[in-house]
Amino acid sequence: MDKIYFISQSTSLLLVIIISLIFAFLGIYHSKKNQGLNNYLTANRNIGLFSLTTSLTASALGAWILFGPTSAASWGGIGAIIGYSLGTAFPMFFLIYLGKKIRNQFPKGSSLIEFLRKKFGKSLFKLILLMTIFYMFIFLCAEVTAVAVLINYISGTELWITALIVLLSTLVYTLYGGLKASIFTDNIQMVVILILLLISFTYINSFIGSQFSFDFIKEKKPHLLSGSYIPNYTAGLTFFIAVAATNLFHQGNWQRVYAAKNFNTLKKSLIISFFTIIPVVFFMGFTGLVSYSIDPSIRPDLSFFSLLLKEQTAFLSLVVIFLGLALTISTIDTLINAISSLIVVDGKATFNLNKKINYLRFSKYIIIFLSIICFVIASKGFDILYLFLLADLFCCAFVLTVFFSFYNKNINEKTAYVSIIIGLIGGFLMFPTPDFSQSLLVGILLPKELFAPFISQQLLFLSFIVATFLPFLIFQAKKF
Repeated sequence: MDKIYFISQSTSLLLVIIISLIFAFLGIYHSKKNQGLNNYLTANRNIGLFSLTTSLTASALGAWILFGPTSAASWGGIGAIIGYSLGTAFPMFFLIYLGKKIRNQFPKGSSLIEFLRKKFGKSLFKLILLMTIFYMFIFLCAEVTAVAVLINYISGTELWITALIVLLSTLVYTLYGGLKASIFTDNIQMVVILILLLISFTYINSFIGSQFSFDFIKEKKPHLLSGSYIPNYTAGLTFFIAVAATNLFHQGNWQRVYAAKNFNTLKKSLIISFFTIIPVVFFMGFTGLVSYSIDPSIRPDLSFFSLLLKEQTAFLSLVVIFLGLALTISTIDTLINAISSLIVVDGKATFNLNKKINYLRFSKYIIIFLSIICFVIASKGFDILYLFLLADLFCCAFVLTVFFSFYNKNINEKTAYVSIIIGLIGGFLMFPTPDFSQSLLVGILLPKELFAPFISQQLLFLSFIVATFLPFLIFQAKKF
C-alpha cells in the first residue's frame, strides 16, 4: 500500500526551489555593495541591535528544533526539555561576559581560535581548530539531512533533490556575500520563523484543545513530569552540558560577537536572544510530551508534525515546509561562513602553504568539498544523531580547559593538552555503543554486572559528565 502524502511532490519541490532562490537573491543583492574581507568575516563590525539579535537567534535555532527536543522529551521527560532549552540559550548569556573580555583584549579579531592561538602553542591550537571544524561540519550534515527528511515526510520528495537545492542556493549567496549576507537573510528568516511558530502554536492548541496541557500529560504519562523519574535529571543535565558546550565553540556566534558595532549592542542582543530561544525550544519539546502522551507508538522525532498535521490541510503542510527551510537555511549559511572564516583567518598558521595563496579562495574550495560530502550523507538519510553526540563529546572535553584558561594564567599548553586528552579518553570509555546498551568500559572491556544499574543505564549522561569535568580535575590537581 502506497503512503499518502500531505501534498504533491511537484508542489513541495516548487516551493523549495522558490524559497531557496528568494533567499539566494536577497543575499546576493544585499551584499553587492558590501564586498571585501572585513564584510566577509565580521560584517565590517557595524551590526545594529535588530540585525544582531535576529541573526544570533536564527543561527542558534535550526531544523533540529523540529526533531531533537520532541524526541528527547519522549524518554527524558520535562527535564530533557528544560536542559535542551537552557543549553541552547546559555551561550548567549555566557558570551556577554566572555565577549566583552575578548573584544577588549583582541579588538581586531574575528574568531575564538585566533585568541587561543595566541594563548596556546600551535600543537593545541590545531587540535582545537580541528575539533571546531569537525563539530560544525556534523552540524551542517544534520541540518541538511533534517530538511531533506522533512520534505520527504511531507511529500515523498527524494532526499537528494532537497539536499542539492538547499545546499546550492545557500552556497551561492554565502560564499559571495559572507557574514554580511548571512546576517541580512537571518533578519528575514527569523521574522518568518517566529510568525510560523505562532501559527503552529495556534493551530495545535485549537486541534488538541485540553490535551495540550500539563494536566493531560500528568494523567496519561505522569512519569515524564515526576520528580522521582531519574531521566528527568540525567537527560536534562546531558543536553544542557552537550548543547551549551558545543555552542560555545560555534564560530558563527564568535563572528557575531565581533560584528556588533559596540558592546552595549552586543549585550542587549544576547539578552533578547536568550529569552527568545528558551520558549521556542521549550514549546517544541512540549509537543513531544503531548504527542507521546496521546500515542506512544508515534515516532518521537515526528511528534511535532503528528500534532500540527493532524487535520492534513495543505496550508499547514506549506507552513511546515516554509518553517523547515527558513530554520535550515539560516543555520546553514551561518555554518558555511563560520567554517570558511576559520580557514581564512587561521589557514596560514595551520597549513603552511605557499605565501602567495589566496586563503579566501582556498576556504571556498574547502567548503565546496565539505558540501559534497554533506550532500552524500544527506542523500542517504543516515541517522547521524549518534555522530552528533560524538561531536558534542569532543566539545565537552575541551570546554572547561579552554574557557577556564581565560581566567587562569597557570594553565599552560602542556597542562591543557594532557587534561583534554584524558577527558576525551574518559568520555570515550563511557560513551555508549549505537544501541546504547553498553560502552567500551561497561560491557566490552569489563562485564556490565560489575557496575551498578545506574551506571549501565545512564552511559550517555556519565560519558558527558566524565568528558566535561575530568579535565578540570586534572589541571586542578596540577596545582598541588
